[in-house]
Amino acid sequence: MRPILLALALIATPAAAQELPLQQRVEASLAQAAPGTRFGLVVTDAEGHEIVALNPDQRFIPASNTKMFTTAAAFATLDVTAPDAAGGAAVRLEGGDVILEGHGDARLSSAADCTVNCLATLADAIAARTRRVHDVVGDDTLYPDQRWGPGMSWNNIPTRSGTATSALTLDDNELPLMVTPGAIGEAPTLAVLPYYTIDNRAVTVASGETALEFDREPNRMAIRLTGTIAVGAKPELLRFGIDDPAHYAAWRFRTLLEARGVRVRGAVSARHRPLTPADDPAVRKGTPPARAPYPLPLASLTPPPLAGDLTVINKISQNLHAELMLRRVGLRDGTGSIADGVAAIRAMLTTAGVPRTAYDFSDGSGMSSYNRVSPRGTTIFLRWVAAQPWGAAWRDTLPIAGVQGTLSRRFHGTSLEGKLFAKTGTLNATNALSGYMIARSGRTLTFSIFANDVPADAGATKYMDAALVLIAEAN
Repeated sequence: MRPILLALALIATPAAAQELPLQQRVEASLAQAAPGTRFGLVVTDAEGHEIVALNPDQRFIPASNTKMFTTAAAFATLDVTAPDAAGGAAVRLEGGDVILEGHGDARLSSAADCTVNCLATLADAIAARTRRVHDVVGDDTLYPDQRWGPGMSWNNIPTRSGTATSALTLDDNELPLMVTPGAIGEAPTLAVLPYYTIDNRAVTVASGETALEFDREPNRMAIRLTGTIAVGAKPELLRFGIDDPAHYAAWRFRTLLEARGVRVRGAVSARHRPLTPADDPAVRKGTPPARAPYPLPLASLTPPPLAGDLTVINKISQNLHAELMLRRVGLRDGTGSIADGVAAIRAMLTTAGVPRTAYDFSDGSGMSSYNRVSPRGTTIFLRWVAAQPWGAAWRDTLPIAGVQGTLSRRFHGTSLEGKLFAKTGTLNATNALSGYMIARSGRTLTFSIFANDVPADAGATKYMDAALVLIAEAN
């Protein structure tokens, strides 16, 4: 029977539909999604037997399911439980210049209430040594200059979802803007650090919902703000992506130095390391070139263990932190390039027994439209992870259905509330969900479901969730 006829049969004769095989009931449930949606699904039991399989070997855009592979590679190759002494930012004096070095940490903060891993600590060290400096330089040369992965959509770059990746990262490489209504017919009031130039074309209106938009060309410093905000509305917080994080960190460091009475006589600048063929393991064919050590710093920071950051990456789907983790994984046996990170993931998946045809990756976060995975390959990977000594700790980083993370609003009132642990994924025309769920019988099932080619504004998550609930209740 064709899927659409099965869907009609489920609606017309629900009792009879319950007698259909589970595979057909799942197909009929998914067939209710918008026409053109392409689904892939595999569910396995603890022994690896497939309970349901729909297009299991077709390749799908995984969106943020990519983060599962990045974070698992970190668990597999790095010490994620020890304080991150190697990753912390450092500062030194080079002649009369201040050099702020990034060592790959994602959590450096300049917040006024910062208590751990604070940029202010490094500013205090400079102020204790001297009251006059020349240039302030942000150095992110630990990794090659690859601010965005191949396949990143250009329209995401001005936003926090597409902010640039750099070994010198500060405040998530985001610039917050608070927009407060003005008088009716007037532009709203803006509160923002003066890093970008804001062309404020937004208007305060008498009523209605806030509808603000902004745009900025890549590598430009001018932002255009448009749209409306109602006169009685609460202030709206917007967050801009930063294209040159090392420069921004140096700029912000200068303000902290000046606040401490340190006179900066020169300019703010950034040092980058150009990408070369030696950054690609497929080209260099051997050990990466040795890198000269950094000079002894005046002061350095020791961030908390990476395990906490891995939880942030998966629970809230933090793109920038995932990209930095990919580079950290790639630095272990390479130069910290995207290609090195992808090679580390490939080695892990080879060990896990995942067929090479089941995946291709171009970044660590899933923002790339070039990434591909298959449902069957993903479940093989997930079952392998569960068997690793760190598998339980990795599973704890995943969102929980109806409870926390990006799944906190899904599966409420179903048998899977609090019993499904999985990574979500959303991108243009794409929805994804992969992980583990506890069935009605108490058995743990491993699953991976993807929806690609989803028509605009249609969405497929409710159909995916319904299919998973159907499977859980039948097992």
